[in-house]
Amino acid sequence: MDLTVLVSDHTTIPMNIGAILLFDNAAAPTPASVRSLLADRIPRIPRFRQTLRRTPFGCGRPIWVDAPGFLLDRHLEVRARPESMTEPELYRIATDMLCRPLPPDRPLWRACLVISATSCALIIIAHHVLTDGLGGLAVLAALADEGQAPPIRRFPQPPPSRWALAADATRDRLHTIRGLPVDIRRGLAGLRELGISWSSLRPIERTSLNRPTSSRRRLTRVVVDLADVVSTAHHADGTVNDVVLAAITGALLDILHARDERPRQLVISVPIAGRRAADPSNLGNDTGVRPISIPAVDDDATRLTDIVAVSKAMSRSTVRSSSAAPLGGAFRLLHRTGLFEAFIEHQRVVHTFETNLRGPATAIHLDGCRVTALIPSVATPGNVGVTFAVLSYAGTLGVTVIADPDIVTDQDQLTHALATRFERLTAVP
Repeated sequence: MDLTVLVSDHTTIPMNIGAILLFDNAAAPTPASVRSLLADRIPRIPRFRQTLRRTPFGCGRPIWVDAPGFLLDRHLEVRARPESMTEPELYRIATDMLCRPLPPDRPLWRACLVISATSCALIIIAHHVLTDGLGGLAVLAALADEGQAPPIRRFPQPPPSRWALAADATRDRLHTIRGLPVDIRRGLAGLRELGISWSSLRPIERTSLNRPTSSRRRLTRVVVDLADVVSTAHHADGTVNDVVLAAITGALLDILHARDERPRQLVISVPIAGRRAADPSNLGNDTGVRPISIPAVDDDATRLTDIVAVSKAMSRSTVRSSSAAPLGGAFRLLHRTGLFEAFIEHQRVVHTFETNLRGPATAIHLDGCRVTALIPSVATPGNVGVTFAVLSYAGTLGVTVIADPDIVTDQDQLTHALATRFERLTAVP
C-alpha cells in the first residue's frame, strides 16, 4: 500500500493528510512550549526523522533511512497575528499547507502553530506514504501528554549495506513465490471486497461533481453529538458509519438535485483498515477499500436501511483489507504504462470518498493544554470534487468536507445540507 500511495502522488495535488488541533485560547500553548514538546516527542516517532531512499538495482523496494541532518526548525512554523482570526481563515491556512508538496529530501511532514487574538491551533501535515489514518492516531497519541513514552532508539542509525539489501530482496522474492497460492486467494477476496464481479463491471453515472480537480481545496465542517448518532445507528441495527453515509449521500443528492441532476445511485469508496491499531514505530499503510453503491432515495430512513443491508452483506463476504493487493497492482501497472493520471482524472468507479476514524473518547492535552477539537483533512487526487473525513473525538462526531472550490462552488450549501440531514436522521421519535 505504501508503494500504491507513492505511484498515486503524480497528479495536480500531493498525497497529503493532515489534522488541525484546536486549543482553548485562554490556556493555549506558547511557541516555545510547542517547540520544546515536539523536540521531546518527535523522537518517539521514528519515521518523522526518516526519508525515503531508492535502492540500487536488484536490491528491492525503496527504504526508510534516518536523516542525519534532521532539524525540527525546518518543519515547524509559527504564524502569529495580533488581530482575531475567523474559522474560515484558519481552514484556509490548513488547506494551503495540505495542498503544498513536501520537500522529498526531508522527512515528509510539516507543522504550523497559528496564534491570533481569539484562537490557537496546531496544524500537522504529513505525506500519506508515512501513515494511514490509524497510524495518524498513533502519532497523535505519541505527541499527547496522555500517551505512553515508547523507548527512543539510537539516532541516526546507519543505512543497511547494499549486500544486506540484496539478500533481503532475495528472501522477499522467495517468500513471494512460496506464498503465491495464499496471495491468489487473497487477491480473489480483494476483488470481492472491491465489489468486482461480471455483473458489476459497469461505470457509475456521470455527475458534475466528478471532473478533473485542481491544486486547490476548501475546507468546511459539520459537528454533531456522537451519542445521537450512536442511538440512531442502534435503532437501525447498523453502525455509526452507516448513519454518516446516509447523511453524506442525502446532502449530495440535495446538491445534485439543485443542479438538475438525478442519478439513480451514488457510489462511495470507504477505506477498510487491515489492522485494529497502530503504534508510533509501525506506521505505514494497511488499508483496503470498499465501494458502496447507495440507491438515490431521498427519504433518509429508507436510505439508511438500504445502507445497513449493503454494509452487512459486504462485511460478511470479504477479508478485511484484501483489496489492497489487486488495487495496488492495478495502480502500479497504470503508473508504469504512463496511464495512471489519465485514469484517475476520468475514472467512473466512485463518486466520492469517505474515511471514518474513531478518535480519543476523552480530550487529550499537549503540554498541559487541552485540545478542544480535532479536525482531519485529506487531499484526494483525480476527478472526485469532494471528499469527507470523519473523526469522533471527546463525545462529538466531526465531518470535514474537503472540496475543490472550482467544482463545488456551492460548498456552503452542501455543508448546510449535511448538517440538516444529520438533524433529520438523529431526530428519533
